[in-house]
Amino acid sequence: MDNNDILIRLRYALDIKNKDMVEVFKLGGIELSKDEVLKVLTKSPDDYDDEADSIFDAVEDENHIRLDNAMLETFLNGFIIFKRGKQEPKPGQPEIPALTKERANNLLLKKVKIALSLTSEDMLDIVETSGVVITKGELSAFLRKEGHKNYKECGDQNARNFLKGLAIKYRA
Repeated sequence: MDNNDILIRLRYALDIKNKDMVEVFKLGGIELSKDEVLKVLTKSPDDYDDEADSIFDAVEDENHIRLDNAMLETFLNGFIIFKRGKQEPKPGQPEIPALTKERANNLLLKKVKIALSLTSEDMLDIVETSGVVITKGELSAFLRKEGHKNYKECGDQNARNFLKGLAIKYRA
């Protein structure tokens, strides 16, 4: 699951409108037009059938903007500000948080938890609504800082289940 797919699924799960997507990117520090946001919200050409000819691939690339980890984190930071408001930095703290090099799935869980003010119990319930049960310890391992002895990388399936649970909870 690439970063564009994560963003597409998050947008669907939380029913975020196009104009709000533009605003969230802006709050995170990236100026994107509505058309550019729509290009980010398309599947990458790699997701389509490999039998397509090279002319189709060239056209597809013009209609797609690949979302890297830095852009995804910037969007998620903007989403926190969009949902919770701008926080005044403490003395000595930089105004814009430094970007991390964490895995996209772990970052997704952490930032959405903050933005939606979810507790660990809420997150476990959300994942459970998708039909999967994870333990509190496993969730805690996903939320830890990379490099911590109990850190565990969140796989695509766990991220998909979380996003599916969000869709069930927020779109029902």
